[in-house]
Amino acid sequence: MRTRPQKILITEKKNYIISEDKPFPALVDMGIFTKDGKIVNSMYDKFRQINRFAEIIDDALREKKDIPKPLRVMDFGCGKSYLTFVLYHYFTEIMGIETEMLGLDLKADVIEKCGAAAKRYGYTGLRFETGDISSASMSGRLDIAVTLHACDTATDYALYNAVIRGAEMIFSVPCCQHELNGQMKTDNFSLLTRYGIIKERTAALFTDAIRANLLESCGYKTQLLEFIDLEHTPKNILIRAVKRENSIENRIMYLSEAERVMREFSFEPTLYKLLMEGGKLPVGTIR
Repeated sequence: MRTRPQKILITEKKNYIISEDKPFPALVDMGIFTKDGKIVNSMYDKFRQINRFAEIIDDALREKKDIPKPLRVMDFGCGKSYLTFVLYHYFTEIMGIETEMLGLDLKADVIEKCGAAAKRYGYTGLRFETGDISSASMSGRLDIAVTLHACDTATDYALYNAVIRGAEMIFSVPCCQHELNGQMKTDNFSLLTRYGIIKERTAALFTDAIRANLLESCGYKTQLLEFIDLEHTPKNILIRAVKRENSIENRIMYLSEAERVMREFSFEPTLYKLLMEGGKLPVGTIR
């Protein structure tokens, strides 16, 4: 009896920006790598997420002709700072860019640990502060603003802060888009509000689409990108916004699109209100 030859599966190791073969101390201390340099199985999704974030920033940075020195970066709602430490390592060690980076979060005990760790690693350009995103200081030049899973309207306050400070690039992975779900009403498209799960998902998509248009109306080229595969996290949309020259006509067009949706579904997004109050939206639309 003849037997079929067995198939041999050949897999290639992915060429991550943050290499699997060169773990640095922060990744070991945060439990992503073991002391002998292997990725902890339960942390592999986290490793992929932070690499994907770094890849998207890397693409944007390589498109820039002139990178400011020092590069000023802020991580809004940094939490345990997995992303903060990885990005600082990427900017300084991989790209060789002098960097001043600030991580902001509400939890004082977490911020204290992160600050101590930064000193231990000799990261002189990295510091941490305890504070609320909604009341963060809006002074001083900001080149790159990042947020990873800032919950609900915390993302809006971070985006607003970035716009007010004239950030050249914004990278945000939103989380828990509850605000518009609670506001959503419409007579013309009631099938979108009749079923709870459809309403929830539609409101989440509207949230990020409106955010993207509002950033366009503030003078940013904005994309909504797949951050990571859905099998790894349902929070898989990343907002990538890069400052550009844009005509007032185009800016008004993007704002008008957002306002039509807002009127139809009775939305009052936090980001819209903040940008209106801050005088950052173009004049000329019918509200």
